[in-house]
Amino acid sequence: MSEIYWEMGQVVFLILIAPLVTGMVRKAKALLQGRQGPRLLQPYYDLYKYMHKDSVVSVEASWIFTAAPFVVFGATLTAAALVPAFVRSSLFSFTGDLVLLVYLFALARFFMAMAGVDTGSSFGAQGASRDLFVSSLAEPVLFVTLLVTALPAGTTNLSGIVAHLTGKEWAITPAYFMMLVAFVILVVTETGRIPVDNPDTHLELTMIHEGPVLEYSGKPLALLLWSAWIKQVLLFALLADLSFPWGFAASAGGWSPFGSLLGFFLKLVVVSLIMAGVEMSNAKMRLFKVPRLLTAALVLSLFALTTEFLL
Repeated sequence: MSEIYWEMGQVVFLILIAPLVTGMVRKAKALLQGRQGPRLLQPYYDLYKYMHKDSVVSVEASWIFTAAPFVVFGATLTAAALVPAFVRSSLFSFTGDLVLLVYLFALARFFMAMAGVDTGSSFGAQGASRDLFVSSLAEPVLFVTLLVTALPAGTTNLSGIVAHLTGKEWAITPAYFMMLVAFVILVVTETGRIPVDNPDTHLELTMIHEGPVLEYSGKPLALLLWSAWIKQVLLFALLADLSFPWGFAASAGGWSPFGSLLGFFLKLVVVSLIMAGVEMSNAKMRLFKVPRLLTAALVLSLFALTTEFLL
């Protein structure tokens, strides 16, 4: 029973820490730019503010617009129950959960795109079309990079993959290096960060991920923002699992889960600093150059998969 409690606590921790991770990235980016920046806990204040505001719904909107925030939030919570963070086992751990994780992200993206088009807003439709355009290349990268780690582990179970990475000696192989570079590009893309997108702007001509959210307000907007932050922390967790596969508690009775929790938090801090550094060292690229970047990531992931299969 103690393992179940820790697995549930792992999900709750990922959900609650998501706004703080966003605050850390914003704060680190501001400090690197020589600014004071927003407060570290500002995302929590934003959620509280939106939760206490009324929602304005367009007369052109259908049930899709109303249901999309709940579907997106539910799919993201289910994905959080699949990703191991500081305990090797996850709450919904089973063979094939790697495939389910990709499909849950795709389900949330599909409903967001439908909601962006549903209101008849030109900017919402523009952002939705751009988001689907980018995802057509980003989702294969996610699947193939995770498959690179699943192949030597002999399972598509994320807990089994983490256990395999933790148990083997750490070494930088060509397949590992190519997979890691491809996954970093994927994380930058999926979290809507520079050079692919700018999460701090609402400029209609350049935004991608922010477009479908423009028509939302109040509690639905809070759910969508929280979902995006949870997805970000899940991708950060996967990146930390692949880059630093140490410090997992094998069970509630093994290595202290509290120490593993602290180690995982430090991993999130490191990944947040890396993401802030990536944003600071690059400029926003043109939209039509994004496919080149994602194609390079896809080619790297395919090369990594081929290398892992042959060697």
